Amino acid sequence: MHELSLLENVRSILEAHALSENFQIVENITLEIGALSCVELDALTFAFESVMKDSLAEHAELTFKIIEGQGRCVQCSQLTPMSELYDVCVHCGHFRVEILSGLEMKITELKVR
Repeated sequence: MHELSLLENVRSILEAHALSENFQIVENITLEIGALSCVELDALTFAFESVMKDSLAEHAELTFKIIEGQGRCVQCSQLTPMSELYDVCVHCGHFRVEILSGLEMKITELKVR
């Protein structure tokens, strides 16, 4: 389950920012997660409490913003929605699509004190 290591990285980022931005408690964390990122939201939610235990985010609420997958077809150059990593172009059916969005995972909002 790579969600554990992702959350450990989030915790490390929070700890580093707490030092530089001078806060002690994180109340809310919003993560932007791409629909194509292969991150399981249920697993992330399940692991959140144990990874954040005894940290500045121990009682934080975790929220998500999902970024839809989008690509550009190499054949016809049209933008195409993507629900899977290897989707074909909805316009021409070509299977070489360059992914433009949907792979990201980043912290976009924090509520701290």
